[in-house]
Amino acid sequence: MFRNQYDTDVTTWSPAGRIHQVEYAMEAVKQGSAALGLRSKTHVVIAALKRASSDQASFQKKVFPVDDHVGIAIAGLTADGRLLCKFMRNECLTHKYIYENYLPVSRLVGTVGDKSQICTQRSSKRPYGVGLLVAGVDSTGPHLFQTCPSGNVYEYKAVAIGARSQSAKTYLEKHFERFVDCSVDELIHHALLALRETVGKDAKEELTAKNCSVGLVGIGSNFTILEGDSLAPYMQQLEADEMAAEPVAVPADAAAVAAPPAEPAPAAEPESAPEAASEDPRPPSTPMDSS
Repeated sequence: MFRNQYDTDVTTWSPAGRIHQVEYAMEAVKQGSAALGLRSKTHVVIAALKRASSDQASFQKKVFPVDDHVGIAIAGLTADGRLLCKFMRNECLTHKYIYENYLPVSRLVGTVGDKSQICTQRSSKRPYGVGLLVAGVDSTGPHLFQTCPSGNVYEYKAVAIGARSQSAKTYLEKHFERFVDCSVDELIHHALLALRETVGKDAKEELTAKNCSVGLVGIGSNFTILEGDSLAPYMQQLEADEMAAEPVAVPADAAAVAAPPAEPAPAAEPESAPEAASEDPRPPSTPMDSS
């Protein structure tokens, strides 16, 4: 039995009880460029690494605004991400038109999960090959959600998805307890540090202000995207902290010049020559009188 006998559509189950089409969609999310998010008690920050198909092409957009209080970062197929973003915008507009209020983030994410789940049970459709990180604020506070192609929805304090996301997850797991009381600038700094962990060691994949995007939203502030020049100060601060953390290597010549000259060792005193005739420490013997 070959595996491809059971992956022609999403309604065919394999003998092991698996739906391969859904697994393929989730694998597309794992191979997409990394995206991550973290939240404090007042703000949510999402960040994504942008990719270009070639050196002559521009970077693909990975962070999208949905409404004044909601934004998303995507990992996976960009076309599917734009489609779901348009759907979320229509939902927010409809709710605002009817109720004259913002759509709660949890209800919006639940609607996206229902839409994704429908594509896993109809043979005429395919699962969306994209994962979303939804950052939003409503009457209950800031929220960070993740959606999966399978229709599952999760809420996190900090999360990372996409290629090489395990390195970012390790960083977030070590520091997530600090995020609660962090300011906006500190959250952005942590997000860039975690995103830098997903970049390869190759110099061509260096994290810069051009190939990453940051979105933030908080209580009393609308969703804002930082890219390019607006993100440059944070990148400069990141580089300054990295330079300060590295030990400064002193060249050997400079170390020799900087070192003070060694004091000459005191000359050893010459040993006194032995006397020709040594005095006998015994007292002189007196002649004995003959009786």
